[in-house]
Amino acid sequence: MRKIRAAAVGAVTLSLALAATACGGGSSTGGGSNDSPKTLTYWASNQGASIEVDKKVLQPELDKFEKQTGIKVKLEVVPWADLLNRILTATTSGQGPDILNIGNTWSASLQATGALLPWDAKNFDKIGGKDRFVDSALGSTGVTGQDPAAVPLYSMAYALYYNKNIFADAGIAKPPATWDELVADGKKIQAKGKQAIGTEGSNLSENIHQVFVLAKQHHADFFTADGKADFTNDGVVAAVKQYVDLMAKDKVVPVSNAEYSQNQSLSDFAKGKTAMVLWQTASATFKSLGMKDSDWAVAPAPVPSGAPGTGAQVNSMVAGINMAVFKNTHNVDGATKFVKFMTSDDEQKLLNKAYGSIPPVKSAQSDPAFNAQGTAVLRQTLASSAVALPQVADESQFETAVGTAVKDLFAEAAAGHAVTTEAVKAKLLKAQQQMPKK
Repeated sequence: MRKIRAAAVGAVTLSLALAATACGGGSSTGGGSNDSPKTLTYWASNQGASIEVDKKVLQPELDKFEKQTGIKVKLEVVPWADLLNRILTATTSGQGPDILNIGNTWSASLQATGALLPWDAKNFDKIGGKDRFVDSALGSTGVTGQDPAAVPLYSMAYALYYNKNIFADAGIAKPPATWDELVADGKKIQAKGKQAIGTEGSNLSENIHQVFVLAKQHHADFFTADGKADFTNDGVVAAVKQYVDLMAKDKVVPVSNAEYSQNQSLSDFAKGKTAMVLWQTASATFKSLGMKDSDWAVAPAPVPSGAPGTGAQVNSMVAGINMAVFKNTHNVDGATKFVKFMTSDDEQKLLNKAYGSIPPVKSAQSDPAFNAQGTAVLRQTLASSAVALPQVADESQFETAVGTAVKDLFAEAAAGHAVTTEAVKAKLLKAQQQMPKK
């Protein structure tokens, strides 16, 4: 079963104090000048159903790169549960890979370590230019106003997946476009003996993704313009309460979901127990769980009213994977050649088809595969109604602190306790107090 891709960072606190003096990673193979080593090391994130699946997808492409350039790429696929800790160790020890994949929400935090190669105009020119990439994907590559710390590799977005058979049985002709419609449809579905919508109440990253989008819909942000935590403003409090109220007040999320953290909501959906789930790029997961493509469909995630768009009609965070280069690699030229190869049109089409994701390279999106049922909505969402998570150095602490607050509020709701505005604000204040002082 595929794990959450874009923000597995949620349970890990980034130690910037240790990383501030980091010198980066890099292969020692060959030594010497920047273009002499003939071997690059690459840490790939686990994108497929298993590490073995990733090796089968990636190794032929690495062999192709070696044939083209004479540079061998030594691959290691790193599980998401280990990846951030491995990267942090590499930034402090200097013993890491030449190239690596990172969750895009980590970009600003890892950028603050100083260990990653900045992607200035000169480096972007080496891979065909910055304008090849979708703006929303570039928005998750580092702090605004600074040279990006990474290059987009795979893009993902949230959407509403729904069971067509359950909807038909409940007499629902089309998927809900707004939150009010979702709650109303959920009650019709429950009247037919099915669960309405599933969530992962104990998954910190999943909690963050959902409440971040809702905060945008309430015209709110979790951080001020100068990067200070602002978790108790009215819009953020309203957003968190709205999300938890799907269980506490509206009662369209089962109380059992308060304990879900390992994609159980996707399993429930695939087994026909639950009618809806909000998820990022889930079609490959449903297939791996044995669900037929004909049994489900996908629609844009709900908005307050009308249809998705900019402003308060944002309906997804920009999810995805970036590719970074350690600054102290012994082969900057070879590493940038590899990034150019992996972000070429042909490789973008091949790799994103394999993983069910969307190419962040504009020209690669024209392939018909990205206009199919599982990808067309995601592509449109990324183009018009998705926003990057806060690109601040304290992003990982934010995910842990606020994600835990939401988890605790779901536990309160599951226990039958009232989740008041005051209770939500108190949890968010506690989360804010855990953030580094500015």
